[in-house]
Amino acid sequence: QVQLVESGGGLVQPGGSLRLSCVASRSISSPYRMGWYRQAPGKQRELVAVIASGGVTNYSDSVKGRFTISRDNAKDTMYLQMNSLKPEDTGVYYCTDSVVWGQGTQVTVSS
Repeated sequence: QVQLVESGGGLVQPGGSLRLSCVASRSISSPYRMGWYRQAPGKQRELVAVIASGGVTNYSDSVKGRFTISRDNAKDTMYLQMNSLKPEDTGVYYCTDSVVWGQGTQVTVSS
């Protein structure tokens, strides 16, 4: 079973940027849909963005135009570039292949 490890979270001011990484323990190059979810305190986990093996992407309306999901199959890594961050983007960000979940990385947007 694949293991997924996120990194790149941290504290950033509103308007700032972060790039999250999700490294898989095995190849992700096979037909494989992966995604990022987030969970804010006291709220349910919600979809942020997904990417298919062919590169087709989909985003939640709340992050469209600000976040970019990508994958590097040669490095077995998925990314989430987050720009123009807002306080409401605060939460724990998880990567998943729809079966396995990473442990999450905390993103805090605050002045």
